[in-house]
Amino acid sequence: MAIMTGLSGNEIYCLRKKNLDPGNLAIGNSVFSVGILGSLGALGRTIAGGEVEQITSIIHDGRHASFDRMMAWTDLHGAVGITGVTSELILHSGNVEFLSVGSCVHEPGRSPTHLEWSASADGQGLYCQLDSGFTPKKFVFGNVAYSIGLGGSIMGGLRGLGRGEVKEYSEVFNTTRHLALERITAEARSVGANSVVGINTSIIPFQGMQEMVMIGTASHHPMLPSEYEAVPVTSDMTNEEMWNMVHLGYMPLRLVLGVSVYSLGFVGGISALFKSFSRGEINELTTLIYDARENAIAHLMRDADQCGADDVVGIKTYVYQLGGGMIEFMAIGTAVKKMEGLTTVSENLPPQAIIRDQDTYINTAELAVGRDLNKGGGAK
Repeated sequence: MAIMTGLSGNEIYCLRKKNLDPGNLAIGNSVFSVGILGSLGALGRTIAGGEVEQITSIIHDGRHASFDRMMAWTDLHGAVGITGVTSELILHSGNVEFLSVGSCVHEPGRSPTHLEWSASADGQGLYCQLDSGFTPKKFVFGNVAYSIGLGGSIMGGLRGLGRGEVKEYSEVFNTTRHLALERITAEARSVGANSVVGINTSIIPFQGMQEMVMIGTASHHPMLPSEYEAVPVTSDMTNEEMWNMVHLGYMPLRLVLGVSVYSLGFVGGISALFKSFSRGEINELTTLIYDARENAIAHLMRDADQCGADDVVGIKTYVYQLGGGMIEFMAIGTAVKKMEGLTTVSENLPPQAIIRDQDTYINTAELAVGRDLNKGGGAK
């Protein structure tokens, strides 16, 4: 019977190098209704600000339900694993469809009765993980739905009259982002993994709130000390980046992030507005963004110091306009540490592992029917 796979030619080539063959495309879905009780509960929580637990729970359950159905479907095909798993959220007239898609992978000479592992990494990323010494265990995610809240908006608005950090907003944003990281780590720990690699982060609008979701591959690396079974390693480096760092002897330790929310202030806003009519530097905006950036990176460095890292690599920065003269600045990267004897199996990556597949079907008539979390939406 012909194989119907979602893996590309480059992915198939890379997986063959690891004695893996392509299998069929696998799909699982689940449609949820938020419901009036969940909406009322969310409204009450939104007044206080912070996590909207009812919505977090609904989205969490929906993502898991679609994933479980995808995994059950693939049990019938004798695959050893499934790779390139995505978790999409699609709105249908007030209801939400959660969709999980991936491609089965077979190992020649073996036909297990159930799947042994799943991974968010595509075929090329999986090659990089395997060659770096990581054995995949399970596709994992951590999510949090949150709102700044009416109370935070009032306090933030009052603070917004003055120039500087709006700590009420910074606190909400920092807490929610770390909650997602804690939850993806907990999922990895529950399956006996000592690491989560290839993490991608998306921020998705949802019913007047936002969901932050991290997805990655819970894995095991034999060179990590036993202490990381309790607190697994986390990394948001791309799999290709991680291969290069492991090749140089650096082990990822922790995804680190920092957030600052700053206000230009009422007086500063008027001053900047008048200056914008003439050509030249707007000092108020220059110094505001500089201060926000420095504060976010300081948060990031504190996270890195706590885990004993040598360096923080792959730092990416994001600036968002929050309205009312306020901006959010987020810095995210991976803390790494030199480890004696650590290296990759291969001396070089094959070109097929770094070639990016190009879309050959483009539909501009409908720009957004869902979101592929492996490609990201807000922050990577």
